[in-house]
Amino acid sequence: MTMNKQDFLSRAGLQVQTLELWLEQRWLIPEQTSAGTNFSDMDVARARLIRDLKDDFGVNDAGVDVILHLLDQLHGLRRAFDQLHRDI
Repeated sequence: MTMNKQDFLSRAGLQVQTLELWLEQRWLIPEQTSAGTNFSDMDVARARLIRDLKDDFGVNDAGVDVILHLLDQLHGLRRAFDQLHRDI
């Protein structure tokens, strides 16, 4: 499901300023179309994860960068292994 910025902010529980900062840091990379910015359920889940890391676990910005990078690598490897499994 895709949603606009207002729906995303509501579902993710974020303020506009926080979203703008996270977009600048490229922690969130929503789909850009000619109609505007579209957020997905995956973006909501990622925003909630970032919020939990910062608020509940006290992770600083550098730590969030590392954690997100590692998670992205992990998901990329899972996709590659799934493709390899299908090819074999």
